[in-house]
Amino acid sequence: MAPQDKPPMPASATGVGDRPQRKSILDRHKILEKNATLLLVVSFLVVTVGGIVEIAPLFYLENTIEEVDGVRPYSPLELAGRDIYIREGCYVCHSQMIRPMRDEVERYGHYSLAAESMYDHPFQWGSKRTGPDLARVGGRYSDEWHVAHFVDPQSVVPESVMPKYAFLRNAKLKPLHIDELLETHRLVGVPYTDEMIENAEADFMVQIDPDGDTDGLLERYPGAQVRNFDGEPGMSEMDALIAYMQMLGTLVDFSTFTPDPDR
Repeated sequence: MAPQDKPPMPASATGVGDRPQRKSILDRHKILEKNATLLLVVSFLVVTVGGIVEIAPLFYLENTIEEVDGVRPYSPLELAGRDIYIREGCYVCHSQMIRPMRDEVERYGHYSLAAESMYDHPFQWGSKRTGPDLARVGGRYSDEWHVAHFVDPQSVVPESVMPKYAFLRNAKLKPLHIDELLETHRLVGVPYTDEMIENAEADFMVQIDPDGDTDGLLERYPGAQVRNFDGEPGMSEMDALIAYMQMLGTLVDFSTFTPDPDR
């Protein structure tokens, strides 16, 4: 008899028919795939459990951000400069977050701390770096360099694709509603005091006047830099933007900073 003519072996002889085959995990998953209501319920349960696991511990922490000496709210002029930074879309090409990786720390400086952004609404961390990270740009370049860079970026960085912002130098800036801006930020948790709000206009104007009475400004905003940032008479949007840029990353003294081991 030829091999192909042999009768098939009975199922009991192979052992396959002695017990029913178990369903695989994929077969069980098909039940969810074919039942929209069941899939919705299970998805809701998974998201709920995951959310509770992530959110519940926060209710038992006194503070989720480590307090760091030196961090303070923005001065009125710095805050106005930050609004110009956001208005012009600078965050689209520049991040403000140095990750704790060797290549980033060696290039930009100490990794970013959450406390450094605790008064940012919204924060400017970002992930796009068409241009370099700006978390530690304060004090790295002179005011004159910044002016030249904003007026004609390619004059100082030939390979730059940054557009020109020369108009900022001619755009006059007045402290209209600056006190209301501070009040608005206080509503979302920034600790601006009544004294800061009452003196907002005066602090705004005196920060570009080295010969003015800056004692109150420096008492309310320690470390605030006072000078004519764009080198031109009067207050311009260029002054405010450079004031903001020059304070980025300068508030914390990293030579004495020791991170909390529990954070």
